[in-house]
Amino acid sequence: MGFKELRFPKDSVFLVTGGAGFIGSNLCEALLDIGYVVHCLDDLSTGKPENVEFLQDRPGYEFIRGDIKDLDTCMRACEGVDYVLNQAAWGSVPRSIEMPLFYEENNIRGTLNMMEAARQQGVKRFVYASSSSVYGDHPVLPKTEGQEGNLLSPYALTKRACEEYGKLYHRLYGLETVGLRYFNVFGRRQDPDGAYAAVIPRFIRQLLHGERPTINGDGKQSRDFTYIDNVIEANLKACLAEEEACGQAYNIAYGGREYLIDIYHALCEALELDIEPIFGPDRPGDIKHSNADISKARRLLNYDPDYDFQTGIQLAIEWYRENLA
Repeated sequence: MGFKELRFPKDSVFLVTGGAGFIGSNLCEALLDIGYVVHCLDDLSTGKPENVEFLQDRPGYEFIRGDIKDLDTCMRACEGVDYVLNQAAWGSVPRSIEMPLFYEENNIRGTLNMMEAARQQGVKRFVYASSSSVYGDHPVLPKTEGQEGNLLSPYALTKRACEEYGKLYHRLYGLETVGLRYFNVFGRRQDPDGAYAAVIPRFIRQLLHGERPTINGDGKQSRDFTYIDNVIEANLKACLAEEEACGQAYNIAYGGREYLIDIYHALCEALELDIEPIFGPDRPGDIKHSNADISKARRLLNYDPDYDFQTGIQLAIEWYRENLA
């Protein structure tokens, strides 16, 4: 069962932080589609107004421009809210290596502000975005919760710290927290521009414009690419899971493994193009291989992803064809 059949108590109110971003805007849209009240909080530092402008006339939707680094803003945003889906953060491993203090302030203090506001305002469930980067240099595949290595970037450290706060807030204060370790999410509205853009939308945009994309490294690194609708399902099921699921973090992926060079050639084939890539240096802080064991999420969150990589990439290509023309 996907997310469209999920049901919450009548008049449930959701707060999506980072709601104008890639994942956040998709969560806002999905929740409105199934009939719930959605408050979208974003300071538009990385989120884009166009990601949510089309929602502004929908019944039950409210946009709040604000920064999670400000506790008063978080407190106001959590008033009357049942479920918080906390997606607000700065992404990108390489950028975090350049700006560690900035990442600490935004990702750790911002998330802590949101947890504290949720606690004080009596929020039922606090679901927050973590990352596969918390596995660091642990070499074993598939990645399994509880088997983490040395962290490789400030970004990864911020996500690990947020998981520790999530555990602490559940144990100490009774706030029902659930962490979701996303593995390379892709799909509609993911930003293809900028030096730190995710690889799939960047490749698609460059190929559609006849440019030669650059692959960092030899292309033999592997990833568990996860289509956006699987992530929506995980967030909503995390809100509905039994309390025994709280105070923990879960791998959210499809459970597959794709090599970057194979993805590149598959995109070329789907777009009917023959463009040779450029091979550049490895990115600092990157994990070489990533593949998720999702059995814990299946067991405790009832997570059962519908979209494998092949299905998801076709949907993504269709979206980018229509929206990047």
